Amino acid sequence: MPRIENFEAFHVAMPRGRRPESVLVKLTCDEGITGWGETTHPDGTWADLEERLGPALLGLDWDRPEDLSGIRALARPGATAAVEMAVWDLWGRAHQVPVWHALGGTRTSVVTGAWIPCEPVLDTLLTRVNRYIGGGYARVTLEIRPGFDIEALRTVRRAFPALALQVDAAGSYTDSPEHLETLEALDAYDVIAIERPFPAGDLVAHARLQRLVRAAVAPDIGDLDTLEAAITLEAGRALSLRISHLGGLTAARAAHDRAYAAGWQVWCGGAGAFGIGQAAAVALASMPGCSLPSDITEMAGGPEFVSPPLRSTGGVVAVPLTQPGLGHTVNEERLVRLASRCLRLSRS
Repeated sequence: MPRIENFEAFHVAMPRGRRPESVLVKLTCDEGITGWGETTHPDGTWADLEERLGPALLGLDWDRPEDLSGIRALARPGATAAVEMAVWDLWGRAHQVPVWHALGGTRTSVVTGAWIPCEPVLDTLLTRVNRYIGGGYARVTLEIRPGFDIEALRTVRRAFPALALQVDAAGSYTDSPEHLETLEALDAYDVIAIERPFPAGDLVAHARLQRLVRAAVAPDIGDLDTLEAAITLEAGRALSLRISHLGGLTAARAAHDRAYAAGWQVWCGGAGAFGIGQAAAVALASMPGCSLPSDITEMAGGPEFVSPPLRSTGGVVAVPLTQPGLGHTVNEERLVRLASRCLRLSRS
C-alpha cells in the first residue's frame, strides 16, 4: 500500500442557518491518491489530529484499513472516525474498490429516515414532519425529553397515523417510576424504537425498560464491549450505528455483525452535513443487517460539497455501486473557504 505522505484537516462550518460544523480529514499518499473523512465531534478533535493521529500515520506501513484499527487507542472516537474514514476512502480509490463492497454491503440502495430535533411549537413540528413525508422519507425520528414527549408524539401520530415513528431521548431520562411510566406509554403510539432513553452506561435501566415495552430499545453503544454486555443483559433489541461515536468504519462494521447475529434490528445514524460522513453512512447502511431506515437526511443548505450530490430521492439513496472509495468527489475549494482552521502535516 502506498504510504501516507500528507495529512490535512479542516474545521468547517456552514455560513448560515443552524451552522452545523465538522472536522474534515484529507489523506494523500505518495501516488497522489487522496481519501477524505468527516466527524461531527469537533471538541478535542483538533488536538488529537495535530498531536497524535497525524504524526502517527505519516509514513506508516499498512495494507488494509483494518491494519490501522489500533489508532482508536490514541485519541477520541470522533477523531479516529474521521481518520479511519479517510483511510478506507484512500484504500478503496488506490485499489479501485467501492468501500460499501469492501465492508460487506449487499444493498444497492438505502431507505432513508429523518431525525427531527425537539420542537416545542407543535404546528412547526407537524410542518417539518410533513416536509419529510412529502420528500418520501420512510420513517421519522422525533427527539424527546422529559416534558416534551407524549404530547408531541400524540400530535404527530394523530396527523400521520400510518407514519413509521421512532424517538431519540439522548439519554435524558432516568429509571424513576415517573419516567418509566412515560416511556412505557410510548407504546400506545406504535413507536418502532426508543433510542438512547437513559445515559449510556446504565444498561440495567435499559433492560428494565425493554421488558416493559413492545418497541425495540436502542441503548447508546460506543464500543463492542458495551454492545456485548447489552446483548447479554437483554438491554435492547436495536442498534444505531454512529460512525463518529464508535470510532470508525471498522468498529461500526464489527458492531453491525455482532448485533445482526444477535437478532437485533440495525440502522445507521446521521454522520455529518458536508457529504463525506453521509457517504460513509450510505456505505455502512448497505450492510445486510441494516433493516431499518437510516438517518441520511438532506444537506444542511448551501452549495453541494460532494459530486455526485448525495440526495434522498423518494426516500431512497442509491449506493454508488461502481465508483471506488466512498464514491464521491470532494469539492475541496468550497470546503476550504468555510474553514476556520487548517492543519497540514507532511513527511518531507
